[in-house]
Amino acid sequence: MKAQLSLLSVALVASLGSATASAKEPLQFKDVFDFKAAKTTQLSENGEVLSFSATPYRGDATGQVYTLNNNKLLAEIERGTKPQINKAANWVAFTQVPTLLEKETTKKKDTLKNNLVLVNTITGEQHVFENVKDYQLSDDGNWLAYRFDEKADKDADSKDIDDTKNTAKTSEIKPDKKDKAFELIVVNLKDKTTHTVNSVFSYAINTFGSELLVSQSYPDGNDNQVALITLNQTFNTSVLIDEPGVVANKIVWHPTKNIAAFTLGNYVNDDMRRRDHQLKLWQNEQLTNIAAPEKDWTIGKTAKLSWSEDGERLYFENHPKLAAKIKEKKYTDQASLFDYDTIRDQKGLNVWHNNDAEIKPREEQQWKEINKNRHYQAVYHLNGKQVAQLSSTDMPDVALNTNNRTALLGSSNLPYLKRIMYGGFFADYYAVNVQNGERKAIISDYPFRPSLSPSGQFAAYFENSQVQLKDLGNNKVSTLTTAIKATFADDQHDYPSTQPGYGFAGWLTDSSQVLVYSKYDIWAFDVKTLKATRLTQGKENNTQYRVIKLDKDQVGFKKDDTLLLSATNLQQKQTEIAKLNLADNSISKVLSGKKRFDVVKKAKNADKYLFTEQTYQQFPDFYQTDFSFKKPQRVTNLNPQVNDFAWGQKPELISYKGFDGEDLQGVLIKPAGYKKGDKVPVVVYFYRYMSQRMFDFPKMELNHRPNFPMFTSNGYAIFLPDIRFEIGHPGKSSTQTMINATQKLIDLGIADPDKIGLQGHSWAGYQSAFMITQTDMFKAVVSGAPVSNMTSAYSGIRLKSGLARQFQYETGQSRIGKTLFEAPELYIENSPVFFADKVNTPILIMFGDKDDAVPWHEGVQYYLALRRAGKDATFLQYEGEPHHLKKFPNQVDFSIRMMQYFDHYLKGKPAAKWMTEGEAFIEE
Repeated sequence: MKAQLSLLSVALVASLGSATASAKEPLQFKDVFDFKAAKTTQLSENGEVLSFSATPYRGDATGQVYTLNNNKLLAEIERGTKPQINKAANWVAFTQVPTLLEKETTKKKDTLKNNLVLVNTITGEQHVFENVKDYQLSDDGNWLAYRFDEKADKDADSKDIDDTKNTAKTSEIKPDKKDKAFELIVVNLKDKTTHTVNSVFSYAINTFGSELLVSQSYPDGNDNQVALITLNQTFNTSVLIDEPGVVANKIVWHPTKNIAAFTLGNYVNDDMRRRDHQLKLWQNEQLTNIAAPEKDWTIGKTAKLSWSEDGERLYFENHPKLAAKIKEKKYTDQASLFDYDTIRDQKGLNVWHNNDAEIKPREEQQWKEINKNRHYQAVYHLNGKQVAQLSSTDMPDVALNTNNRTALLGSSNLPYLKRIMYGGFFADYYAVNVQNGERKAIISDYPFRPSLSPSGQFAAYFENSQVQLKDLGNNKVSTLTTAIKATFADDQHDYPSTQPGYGFAGWLTDSSQVLVYSKYDIWAFDVKTLKATRLTQGKENNTQYRVIKLDKDQVGFKKDDTLLLSATNLQQKQTEIAKLNLADNSISKVLSGKKRFDVVKKAKNADKYLFTEQTYQQFPDFYQTDFSFKKPQRVTNLNPQVNDFAWGQKPELISYKGFDGEDLQGVLIKPAGYKKGDKVPVVVYFYRYMSQRMFDFPKMELNHRPNFPMFTSNGYAIFLPDIRFEIGHPGKSSTQTMINATQKLIDLGIADPDKIGLQGHSWAGYQSAFMITQTDMFKAVVSGAPVSNMTSAYSGIRLKSGLARQFQYETGQSRIGKTLFEAPELYIENSPVFFADKVNTPILIMFGDKDDAVPWHEGVQYYLALRRAGKDATFLQYEGEPHHLKKFPNQVDFSIRMMQYFDHYLKGKPAAKWMTEGEAFIEE
């Protein structure tokens, strides 16, 4: 269906309005477009430079560079995205993308090219390089290498074909279709001189900025080579490999030495999956081959390659050689047209067999995303010149931390692939020795991820409602938490599945202690004595302490480390920042207040931290500080226009009872200008737990959910209640909880009982669709992507993952806890489609017809049932959209319609034409 522009343009003109300068104005849809977010934030290793792309919800981004010695904005780069700061922090590089107008109006997208903009962090001077495919800055900032985004040989197509014979030259070794070579421009950033290298496919500058390794690939393959270029005035070139068809796919330089590793293949084998790649090492002016540790194993084109930070280990991927490709028969002559085998080879067929480990959609999804180019982790120890295979066909996954030189966590879900479809995710877990690849079993058939000590000798996991410690040396398992009066099992878990624990903060680097989370606190358990020490005192003041991990590859904590903690008050909801000194277990708050604080980055080689603070009215701008946190300084002011709008009142926490009498909370945001005693229209937005958003700045975007300030600045209150569920009866229990929560607003004299609307998406879309079969409390409902018939959805497919939906009902979110054939009455009881005749509330149902999570015909079923029952139901089918709207016009359109819908039913405004007449299908 073609979009009807008249609706969108009329709605925008009607709703956008023109602001007056005299008073704060209500937020309008167009105002949302201008709100910026910091994307791809980078902090230099020396802590002196901050950069990011200030990206509006709709419009062209602006790259920004700040100098943190004075917190000044040094430079702004039009359309600057994806900033990168080199190690010396003397340059910031931005990818300058085409304008939004060019993107929206250009039909041939491949004609749009990116530029590269370099910003000198001392002077702020900008240097623009046009048509840049990709680039690399040297660590010292003296050299830039970039590929010029034009074909390396514009006459390649005509040169490669012999027109007289109309056949390809036999000597050609063509590159893979997607492998493009371009001219490489090497720029001396000191004197701006340049050097050009032809037909470069891959390249990398070494750590010292002294050498450049390139793989040159030509259209006919005859002159392909791998070469080393000296970065000086002469650009001397040494050819390391000169062989027709040769290509280096991945190139990585050692972090501290002049050693390069690369994977080498050859286009002579045009089967990309079966092409052998070798792992080469360039060291001491010599080229050596690193052999695979397993016989008949090889390296594939997509294999990853990386060095450990200390340079002692080279991590690479490999896989068993594949069997020869089976050639399908093709029609070649008259006889082949009638040959059974040839005919059947043209079939399109998937055979679904009951013994298959995975159903075909899941098997296909896993094949395309993982298994087609499946690789396994291996490591080369540089000093010992030894290779160890870390993962394998029977244990395919390893949680790679290149900084851990001792042990890694391995896992295999292969024995449980069939059960995933109905029982959730399970795996066998192992400790894998980095030195030799040996593995020790930790736990099997386990639904959570255990925590492995840095030494690999111990593992901790949660089982039987307690934290368990396993000594992998003698396989002895000890229960750590039985005698401790603290809650280690997640007490908010209301699913028909195994109750998880609160998780692990980590280990001391010597593996002598494991740090474990209870509901409130952090506990240290000694692995020898099993003695427990409570490191925080959160239970006494209802505060939940958690370690802030800024380095994802950190192996462990030292005994005298001081850790940064988030400190969340579970009653009042503010999140503050504290420090925990492991030497004496002392705690000090460093950022406090009725806000949400988040520490987001630390400079790698400097005492410099970035954090944000936010509330509903305060955008989370960046602040800088040192580890004392005593004199934080504000750096950015991305959205000062917040102060121009009637944003809404300070959020409040509202307490009420759940379906079973449990104490719950919700966040109420009254409209701007609210006066005590006013009864106002309320839009309730929910999912599960929402009260933790008390101090969150709202997402300034238009999508499947209400934009909160759009409502609170236009006369609505927004209410975000916590919802709890009863296993087997999720519909009725969530309905009763919602009634209790909403009634509290009525009892407080805030909500006009005749002006309460409900909006939810996905699981909340289901709940809202069900609730109106049980109560007439709500005067209008907007339900996005709801399941309406659990009996049909039970055996549906989640198209994105390829999984059967059965696990959602038996053990997951839908919380039935039994199979359809064990308890059909529960599936019917919780399905709104069976009670459509009881609905008295107008409902707007929204679905994308390519929904990859919920079958979109679930919405059709409910709409048709409501239509048959003569109810007020409207269905919005957004074409080509997945579970959440992705296309900007659709996001805007739905946001406008949602507001129009609530405006009519909750405020009494005239109904939009589409609400009274619909829209005819017209295709020009």
